[in-house]
Amino acid sequence: MVEWIKSEGLVEFDHSLRWMEKRASQIYTGEKPECVWLLEHPEIYTAGTSAKDSDLKDPNRFPVKKTNRGGQYTYHGPGQRVAYVLLNLNVRGKDIKKYVHNLELWAIKTLSKYDIVGETRNGRVGIWVQRPEQPLLSNGAIPEDKIAAIGVRLRKWVTFHGLSINFDPELSHFDGIVPCGISEHGVTSLIDLGVKTKIDELDNNLKESFEEIF
Repeated sequence: MVEWIKSEGLVEFDHSLRWMEKRASQIYTGEKPECVWLLEHPEIYTAGTSAKDSDLKDPNRFPVKKTNRGGQYTYHGPGQRVAYVLLNLNVRGKDIKKYVHNLELWAIKTLSKYDIVGETRNGRVGIWVQRPEQPLLSNGAIPEDKIAAIGVRLRKWVTFHGLSINFDPELSHFDGIVPCGISEHGVTSLIDLGVKTKIDELDNNLKESFEEIF
């Protein structure tokens, strides 16, 4: 059984890193079960292992933390639902590509419950939604905004980090970075897209979708 943990209030990012390190070790040894941890962080920019210094446009706006997850720069803050996923791939199958694909499907299936079509794109990490109501891009393409980010790390085939979905964060806070190294597209959220929901409902939909995928 996967344990679901939900933190009220804001959880400091450094605390979450320490917690995940400990829990991953406990999962590997069988001391603790796999888990999904739902939380929100105070405002912070985090840099993955592929982050470029040039993508940090406003280093003085919020604290900046280098991490050992994959990916580039990401913003975390209030109104963004972070789901840290700690699963044991020793028993689920040692297939990183399949695991990341399942994280993507998890986000897409959750968004579909709000009649939002989330999609993946080659060369662009995360989940994207088209914005046909906005002016076409210079190349004639329909604009697309990012609504969910994915970043993972494994230790002894136990996963940590995971997925974040923008519920209702302050979208201007993403302006201090080039999110995931992609400058030609914007960022959106459930509330920005006109969805009338509460974060508790999002949590319930995340759990329901997770159980269908994993």
